[in-house]
Amino acid sequence: MGKVTGFLEIDRQEQKYAPASDRIRHFHEFTIPLAENEVQRQAARCMDCGIPFCHGPTGCPVHNQIPDWNDLVYQGDWELAIRNLHSTNNFPEFTGRICPAPCEEACTLNLEDVPVNIKTVEQAIADKAWSEGWIVPEPAAIKTGKAVAVVGSGPAGMAAAQQLARAGHTVHLYEREAKAGGLLRYGIPDFKMEKHYIDRRVEQLEAEGVTFHYNVNVGVTVSMDELTERHDAVILCAGAERPRDPGVGGMEMEGCHWAMDYLVQQNRRVGGEPEIGPNATVGPIWAAGKHVVVIGGGDTASDCVGTAFRQGALSVTQLDIRPIPPLMEDKLTVWPYWPTKFRTSSSQAEGAEREFSAATLALVGEDGHVTGVKCARVDEKRQPIEGTEFILRADLVLAAIGFSGPRLDTYIAQAGDKLELDGRTNVKANTEDYKTSVDKVFAAGDVRRGQSLVVWAIREGRQAARAVDEFLTGTTDLPR
Repeated sequence: MGKVTGFLEIDRQEQKYAPASDRIRHFHEFTIPLAENEVQRQAARCMDCGIPFCHGPTGCPVHNQIPDWNDLVYQGDWELAIRNLHSTNNFPEFTGRICPAPCEEACTLNLEDVPVNIKTVEQAIADKAWSEGWIVPEPAAIKTGKAVAVVGSGPAGMAAAQQLARAGHTVHLYEREAKAGGLLRYGIPDFKMEKHYIDRRVEQLEAEGVTFHYNVNVGVTVSMDELTERHDAVILCAGAERPRDPGVGGMEMEGCHWAMDYLVQQNRRVGGEPEIGPNATVGPIWAAGKHVVVIGGGDTASDCVGTAFRQGALSVTQLDIRPIPPLMEDKLTVWPYWPTKFRTSSSQAEGAEREFSAATLALVGEDGHVTGVKCARVDEKRQPIEGTEFILRADLVLAAIGFSGPRLDTYIAQAGDKLELDGRTNVKANTEDYKTSVDKVFAAGDVRRGQSLVVWAIREGRQAARAVDEFLTGTTDLPR
């Protein structure tokens, strides 16, 4: 390591946010980047750990070689740093913006609550590489003559497509929507990641030989049988989109919606697309001038909170059935694993009211329109406590308690019993060869593992690409 005493001499510095009063007026990113020399100082804080937990199984799903590129940034060799970063992660500008950074929780310095600012350094490496022109298409020199179909252009599908194209295969990527990115584009708000980052990666993939087919809904406009007939292999990377039902009556009332319907509409508006897409099942959803209640305590719920404030909501309340977590974790019993502790997202910090230990009992309304959410406090078993009921005023209710698995009404229904599902209705495949029960068909990402992080999707896409390459050619040089 270039600065062996850096962690002793340099304090942790984090990126700042624009004031909430300013940032809620637009949908652009609002993080203020650190100066380049400060990024190098932050990279210098990386210790010469005997066991770097940050890039082990507890820290980074794609196994980014974090100590190596931290050292390269400190030494000023940014170009080699991006080469190192790309060796494990196809899209570091995505993960540098939206990953929750389990690597920082696993950092040795987190034992003192001052982990290396890994996520900031990763983003800085990727952004500098793009600005310097170091990221260019890498088309294969030799073609294999094999054709692969990838279903879904989210992070898993894009990673798999890029790896396979670079291995020399002809790759066709089928996307249901009009643009690539999956929930990166249509689910994650622009204030967390602007979509031009996806667009330039699409241009890179196209230059590497990937052919994108938009507005193709596999299982509806084209059958799985057609795909398997046209291609030597198929990889399902269609995500887990089926919302988990809160199990209370009233979701059919006007003003009650699934979180993803709401987020997709706003992302389409920001992206210049019609707010009601061809696959939409509801009309326009708008929070301006309304009291909004978001059911759920995760990232999707938080995205709804930030979106509602930007649309002009009068108030936003977030319901979380979990008890309020401790402010700090017990390092000796949790580290280096992801801890449960009190966290406040940038969206929640914009003015949300948060109700913990709150169960949703029912949605109440008048004349077919929602007017409130009936709640109650819960005990340690998450059972409602009698006598603690209360009603929150609500003109708009958004259900954001996660996803149950992939949609079952398209290619899965078409495949019938041939395509085996696991106990959670995800497409069944292991992490050794990613093969499904259908010949030539593989599965990776959320469609296989259930809802998860973008970084996990990238990892699975890369590993599935390696498995397909080996399946098609008998050998592979792609990394696992």
